[in-house]
Amino acid sequence: MTVRILSKRKTVVAAVAGGALLAGTPLVAWAAYETPPPEVTASAATLVDGEGETVFGKNADNDRPMASTVKIMVATMILEDKSISLDRQITVKQEYRDYVEDHHASTADLQTGDKLTVGQLLYAALLPSGADAAYALADTFGEGATMEQRAQSFVVDMNAKSHQMNLGKTKFDTFDGTGGDSTTANDLAKLAQRAMENDTFRKIVKTEEYETEAPAANGRTRYYTWHNTNQMLGSYKGITGIKTGTTSAAGECLVFAAERDGKVLTGTVLNSKDRYKDAAKMLDYGFGTNDSENMKVRKLPSGAQQD
Repeated sequence: MTVRILSKRKTVVAAVAGGALLAGTPLVAWAAYETPPPEVTASAATLVDGEGETVFGKNADNDRPMASTVKIMVATMILEDKSISLDRQITVKQEYRDYVEDHHASTADLQTGDKLTVGQLLYAALLPSGADAAYALADTFGEGATMEQRAQSFVVDMNAKSHQMNLGKTKFDTFDGTGGDSTTANDLAKLAQRAMENDTFRKIVKTEEYETEAPAANGRTRYYTWHNTNQMLGSYKGITGIKTGTTSAAGECLVFAAERDGKVLTGTVLNSKDRYKDAAKMLDYGFGTNDSENMKVRKLPSGAQQD
């Protein structure tokens, strides 16, 4: 296990052996702290500040499955494409619902024939982590003659964007995280910081509950209510987002961001036994607080999507 810590909250300490400065060694990093780093259950984790500097890391460059955090890239692809109107309507296909059932994926419970806007589908993909919504976006904005070709084309573009962003160890296999998608804690934090630069993305992932309506296939109006699966919202002071993810291969994952007194921290925990506690302890370490000790995790309403 590798634990890496860099922080401005430190005293100046140097270790010298045989005339050589042992800068950068785990021992020196540990000695530089006024308080010991948090113990987290996650297999991999990282916490970075607004400048991208590492505050805390554990196996942060190890390859890990990423589950539904894949949808952060899906949303980034859509929101950074200036040719895409968020008001464009997309008709829900039965195949989107079938995909959810076939892959045992999380869902926004989109109803066949309903017409939702791109903006609504982003809420559906990011709050209840709807694979059906992610499929609708990939199918619409990918290229090809068939749904399969369009979805695969969209995934190819996701990987191209990942390369462009220098996410060197991130590989997308699907648009929803149910395949062989993999990343590192550091790559995922970098992606999260990029996504959070977008005003619309920040607004969506900070929303605990979203109510909307859409034209239904029968000519009536369909009403949707989606709850954010990120239970850090409303549980830890200053949380601003962003996304959960869970599969049997990935375990419980969480990408999170918080701001206090102008200080912004972004983190990830991958394969955690208690992702919200892990995240809170890491944020406490970064902010110099101890709120995690008494944090009560916001409960999701009965029947709300879990991820």
